[in-house]
Amino acid sequence: MGEPQEIVPLGKNELMGVVARLYAEGYRLVQIGCNTLLAGYELNYSFDKDYRFKNLRITIAPGEEVPSISAIYQNSFLYENEIHDLFGIVVTNISVDYSGTLYRTSIKTPFSVDNVKLPEAPKQKKTEGP
Repeated sequence: MGEPQEIVPLGKNELMGVVARLYAEGYRLVQIGCNTLLAGYELNYSFDKDYRFKNLRITIAPGEEVPSISAIYQNSFLYENEIHDLFGIVVTNISVDYSGTLYRTSIKTPFSVDNVKLPEAPKQKKTEGP
């Protein structure tokens, strides 16, 4: 049996305030993950306190910038550089910015909207009625 997890959808302008509050409450940063969507990206910031996960979720369009949380959680700079290199998302004010050189990949931003071909949703079979 797993522990309950809370998912909190946010606008990117709310991110810094909520992250600062979590830090003040004693939460630790667990991970920052990113997914490519049909029309943009979904970023998930996971925090933990007393074995309770809180996940902050923001959705952005291609070309939108995201603020770095490295001023609050210093270790986030690695996640943020990874997101920049693999997805092409500009993360502003990263405390340690590798400027696109954290990873060497055969193609630039391999998981960006331009490079990921997402499959179409499966078509529903028509059911015949009586």
